[in-house]
Amino acid sequence: MHQKTFKLKPGHPYPSGARLDSEGVNFSIFSRHASKVELLLFKTSDSNDPFQVIELGQQHVTFFSWHVMVVALPTGTWYTWRIQGPDQSSDAKMNFDPEKCLLDPWARSISDLRWNRKAASAPGDNLATSMRNVVVDERYDWEDDAPIVIPHEQTIIYELHVGGFTSHASSNVKHPGTFDGLIEKIPYLLDLGITHVELLPVMAFDEQDIPPGTAALGLSNYWGYSTHSFFSPHPGFCLTPEQGTHLKEFRDLVKALHQAGIGVILDVVFNHTAEAGADGPIINFKGIANDIFYHLNESDPMLYLDFTGCGNTVNANHPVVAAFIINCLEYWVREMHVDGFRFDLASALARGEGGQVLHDPPVLWGIEL
Repeated sequence: MHQKTFKLKPGHPYPSGARLDSEGVNFSIFSRHASKVELLLFKTSDSNDPFQVIELGQQHVTFFSWHVMVVALPTGTWYTWRIQGPDQSSDAKMNFDPEKCLLDPWARSISDLRWNRKAASAPGDNLATSMRNVVVDERYDWEDDAPIVIPHEQTIIYELHVGGFTSHASSNVKHPGTFDGLIEKIPYLLDLGITHVELLPVMAFDEQDIPPGTAALGLSNYWGYSTHSFFSPHPGFCLTPEQGTHLKEFRDLVKALHQAGIGVILDVVFNHTAEAGADGPIINFKGIANDIFYHLNESDPMLYLDFTGCGNTVNANHPVVAAFIINCLEYWVREMHVDGFRFDLASALARGEGGQVLHDPPVLWGIEL
């Protein structure tokens, strides 16, 4: 399937991410200060080496987007990026590392099968232990699915954790801890008389983002407030994530809940990411546009401002980041059919560049409008 070298065309800058069309797959990623960009293609999520490494040239750059069309590339192809640019020794605001494999922030599905957070935090190549994205066909038959519209004063919201809600054997589900397992418990939810479920974070998060020494106790990041891929459902809640079924599995859950008359609210975490502070790993944003996606200390830009106590604070009101957040929310409504959001540590979304609280923060106005 992947033995040949695929033909390339310059492609186009929009939309960002990997998008399938009649020609093949168009890949595009934003990076303002990049000097060299490589796209690595893999046969499977756990392939040791890429079957094709594509170095993008000047014909693949439009403004600050790097893009390429890989002709006839099939769905199910896994990929990462590597980006070179100024490092912290030449510009303290930057965090480019050409040895690190980067996730696509706009990707719809990810695998953390080989992930090692320590390797992404230390100097050196992390090809063998990186997370990877997969090219997916985003089409889905929603049938007659429609939003759940219930007056606020009549809503009864039940907060639950997808992984934990069916984890105990007493849940009597076939696939505990998954989106599919939650579908099996819809009759129970109906018996409770609720109108909505509020799902604790279901966007892909780093289960290895834990305090020092915690892993030795056999523990992991359980609650999910450590997002790294905001367009992808969490692979740990999927039955077959290595087949790239993330979208279908989450959509099946939403459709089933809607058919039962239950709305879906997501607990979302846009105030910080899994990349943490100066000692944290390079997963995506740090190695793509560190100075744009995060609030940095003005006197020492190698340090991250942290208004949430979570290691870093997202620079939400930079035009690029504000657009990213709004597009992400619109995606989960339009393409995933969720009915609402609960924003974790939402006050951080009101901070402008430099960390000051804005009187009219664009990202919050964007949500309102």
